[in-house]
Amino acid sequence: MSSSVGLLANTLVTFVNLYTLILTVRILLSWFPNINWYDPPFSILSQLTDPYLNLFRSIIPPLGGLDLSPIIAFFCPSDCIPAFSFRLEWFTNRVLIEFLS
Repeated sequence: MSSSVGLLANTLVTFVNLYTLILTVRILLSWFPNINWYDPPFSILSQLTDPYLNLFRSIIPPLGGLDLSPIIAFFCPSDCIPAFSFRLEWFTNRVLIEFLS
């Protein structure tokens, strides 16, 4: 049971790292105003990142044309994953203890 929890935690960390990389590329490309976000390579990037970024854009509106939401969106997964990992391990240990008792 413990190895499956480790596998799930590693998969989750790998996904967050990959998504953070995609988010970083999206943020860096947003500095170039001549990019058409409807073209195929950029539209996929936009479709992957915009729903997540829109969560933070609804909380923090752009200030003077500067969108600060990607800063919070960038640091949120790195702060939330350790807490989720710990709770997942705690929960599976509790289930395992109840199952073996």
